[in-house]
Amino acid sequence: MSVTISPSKARNGKTSTISVNGRASLSYSCDPNGVTRIKDLYQSDPLRILFPNKLKEEIIQSVIVTTSGGLVAGDKITIDVNLDEKARAQVIAQAAEKIYRSNGSETQITINLVSKADGWLEFLPQETILFEGSRLRRRTNVNVIGSGRVLAGEIIVFGRLGYGEILRTGLVHDVWDVQQNGRLVWSDAFHLENEIPSVLANPACFDGAVAMATVVYTGPSTQDNLRIARNIVEKQQSDGRTAVTCVNGVLVTRWLGKDILKLRNDFGCFWATFRNKLTGLPKQLPRLWHM
Repeated sequence: MSVTISPSKARNGKTSTISVNGRASLSYSCDPNGVTRIKDLYQSDPLRILFPNKLKEEIIQSVIVTTSGGLVAGDKITIDVNLDEKARAQVIAQAAEKIYRSNGSETQITINLVSKADGWLEFLPQETILFEGSRLRRRTNVNVIGSGRVLAGEIIVFGRLGYGEILRTGLVHDVWDVQQNGRLVWSDAFHLENEIPSVLANPACFDGAVAMATVVYTGPSTQDNLRIARNIVEKQQSDGRTAVTCVNGVLVTRWLGKDILKLRNDFGCFWATFRNKLTGLPKQLPRLWHM
């Protein structure tokens, strides 16, 4: 295993004019005994990767930490996760990601997820909180090779709800690209910039939702797993909207919620149940999810 850590560069949190270009890169391989191990690791500020102790029956867990406490205008973040054949890993975020107000520049996040034959990769973030006036462009690229599988998600919160703040100005441009064996099979873009309050309130758009969540799964027999996903969401008692669909071998589940706590609970319950149904892994979320 090779490990690289870049030198630290100090900055003054959200009030700093210094932007960063951070990167976290992880690759895993499976040894002859069927044990997944870290193959390569690279990290540069403000990203750090931690490796908590896991339960005996769990797969290897890696935790991505943003040490700056949030991202400011001009910051660029890249996360790369690669699984070799038969490797199984779960990558999670330590806490919610905060996107601070911008005077014009954009925060850019790029996530690249690759799972090769018989691999199982979970990319489980926590909330992305969009502060009033924030500007975010994010792209998540997923590529499964052969019988590889990826379960990835996101939660977006429109404002600092605990402070009574709802997103009124700013930008969020969020893109998903899913490839199978290097061929693009599904692409989705969400863009919100002009007249944000009216779009969030419109019954034909967000219908008053304060947050949205997405879970994307791609791998073999995806159409068969559509019934599993729908059975899970039908049992949830959400006050928002939920939908599940399957397109070109990509299973997509989405929530719109008027209560962030209920949406988060529904998202977490779905994740824990779905992974258990598909892999037999424990029907639970990492301990950090509850902290």
